[in-house]
Amino acid sequence: MPRSDLIIRPVTSSDAAELAGLLNAIIAGGGTTALETAFTPAALADAYLTGPGVHCCFVAEADGRLAGFQTLGRQPDLPASIGDIATFTRIGGTQAGVGSALFAATCDSARLLGLAAINATIRADNAGGLTFYSRMGFVDHDVIPSVPLRDGTPVDRIRKRFQL
Repeated sequence: MPRSDLIIRPVTSSDAAELAGLLNAIIAGGGTTALETAFTPAALADAYLTGPGVHCCFVAEADGRLAGFQTLGRQPDLPASIGDIATFTRIGGTQAGVGSALFAATCDSARLLGLAAINATIRADNAGGLTFYSRMGFVDHDVIPSVPLRDGTPVDRIRKRFQL
């Protein structure tokens, strides 16, 4: 059941500082994102929010606070007709329904942009991320084996695809 307390809207540049804090907390926690280096608000905005490689980005707002964001961008190793998705939700509190609400907006935007599919690349040890994207209808289509983390630990990346 969709959450009625969420406001889903396009990201704005004024969201960058709060979203950098949200993402940096996830990165510091480790284990659920391939990202390992903290972002400044400006670097996050360029890479995932409003930069030239971003198709669209939406935020979920609840009780005046950003609960998460989902970005759809371009990746040089993917065809131009396939967007690459990433979803991040605030650590702590109840986040149920945030990702699916964001995904509905992202899909609508991807279709308007004329994209054919959406790619998600998830660490093989990120059970929550793999479950989320499967629940949204993504299907496994590729494995990138043994991608080293910063400390050298090899972790496979699972690529999932959602046909629009």
